[in-house]
Parts: sequence; C-alpha cells; structure tokens
Amino acid sequence: MKSATNIRTIILSAALFSAFSAHAKIDTVSVPSLSSDSALALAVEAVQQCKRDGYAVTATVVDPAGRILAQLRNDKAGSHTLESSRQKAFTAASMKQPTAKLMKLINEKPILQPLQNMDESLLLLAGGLPLKVNNAVVGAIGVGGAPGGHLDVACAEAAIKKISK
Repeated sequence: MKSATNIRTIILSAALFSAFSAHAKIDTVSVPSLSSDSALALAVEAVQQCKRDGYAVTATVVDPAGRILAQLRNDKAGSHTLESSRQKAFTAASMKQPTAKLMKLINEKPILQPLQNMDESLLLLAGGLPLKVNNAVVGAIGVGGAPGGHLDVACAEAAIKKISK
C-alpha cells in the first residue's frame, strides 16, 4: 500500500515537472534599489544627527536584499554597533517593516516569537526602517548605538527626511 502511494507520488511529480518544464522559460525581474550615493548620504546624515543629539552610533544602509550599500561608524561608537545596525537594516528590508513595529508585534503575540530566530541576520530591536520610493522598498537603514532604540529611530527618520528633500 505504502509503495503504491510512493509510486503514484513519483508519477504525479514527474508529470507536473514535464508539464512545467515544457512551458518554462528564463525570465528576469527588475527590482528598484537605492543608489550608493543616496545610501552614503543617508548613513552620514544619520550618524551626524545622532552626534548632534549626543549619541555615538553606526548607521548601515542596505539594498532590498539586505546587502550593505553604506556603513558609517562614529569614532566613539562601540564595535558591536556595526553588526547591530546591519542586522536592523537587514530586518527592515527583509520584512519590509520598521523593526520597532516587529519588536512590538512579537511582544504582543508570543506565538510569533519564533520569527526572531528565522534567520541569524534578523534583529527585532528598534532602529531599522525600510526605505520606500513610490511604495516600493528600495532598501533600509539601520542605526545602532544610541541609549534606546527610539533614539536610533529618531536619527534614521531625521536622515530620511533631510535626504528625501
């Protein structure tokens, strides 16, 4: 009985593969992404804004896939801020949501807590924001090092506002 089921599964799989591959073709997609000039300007402005506010941080800007476009660490920022800002940016790009919103969501709904362990690059702490142009996520910024995620967010938001003008 079990072997008959396995044989039917194999035959069905082969039939589906044959049907799909007969109509398959190589196709491409275009994904809008932030320019490296814009990424660098955002990182510089976020670090400078936090410095004006009295905080030493690192800002990381990533493309829609979470790959680093620009990263800048204030001279006095801890070395751990390099990775935390990258992870916040990665998380915001990957999940297409502010990391503070995701952090709040898993705190309110414990059933969602496994999300934070889905990928070793995810960090569900405030400080990561997706960057959108015409409602498409073109990257994300992550800031780490201020004494509170809400302060990291404020620096990121100020940078986005200034560079978006």
